[in-house]
Amino acid sequence: MTGRRTAHPPEEPSGLAEQEPYGDTRWPMAGAVLAAILLTLLLPDDLRLAPRWVLPTVEGLLLLALVAADPSRISRRSALLRAVSVTLVGVLACGAVWSTGQLIDDLVRGGPETNSASELLRSGGSVWGGTVLAFSLLYFELDCGGSAARAHGMPPVPGLAFPQQLNPTVAAPHWRPRYIDYLYLALTNSTALSPTDVMPLAPWAKVVMGVQSLVSLLLLGLVVARAVNVLS
Repeated sequence: MTGRRTAHPPEEPSGLAEQEPYGDTRWPMAGAVLAAILLTLLLPDDLRLAPRWVLPTVEGLLLLALVAADPSRISRRSALLRAVSVTLVGVLACGAVWSTGQLIDDLVRGGPETNSASELLRSGGSVWGGTVLAFSLLYFELDCGGSAARAHGMPPVPGLAFPQQLNPTVAAPHWRPRYIDYLYLALTNSTALSPTDVMPLAPWAKVVMGVQSLVSLLLLGLVVARAVNVLS
């Protein structure tokens, strides 16, 4: 007597259930770049790395190239696109760090924007906001090889460990960090001056987070102290 066979559904290909169907959307990252460009335009001339139109033009052209090549979702892995992304973030970071250094120098030695509390707070707020956006994009681009690489799979050991990675029970299925996660990291690191819920694992992450905390400490401390002195 022949036994009855039980039909089984076909098995999924190996790794299919763990593959992210699409990458991070482009527009939050593009919005952050545009906001950084706007903050650069609001700065006084002596706090800019280059003449008013240079950095916004370079950053705008690099952003347009990225949007044209990979418009809706960041999922296309390309050495050229990766180089353009790194260049864009590098230009933003260099401009933000330069503006921070110039403002600190003006605060120490005395500059035109340091004699007015309103002008000082406006310039200081623009510089601080620019550094937060620049560092958020730096984390976004460097962690796990960038957004396009993360769309195709997370490495076993990331550069930055988010709570969802440290405790997978609180994470959604196939969770990946998005730009908002890196923006939150940059914001909290600039205010708390230390890791809050995201732990740096890679050496580059520890260096970048340390530099951002130091820059924010100097900037906030000197701007607030000078503004209080002017008002009093």
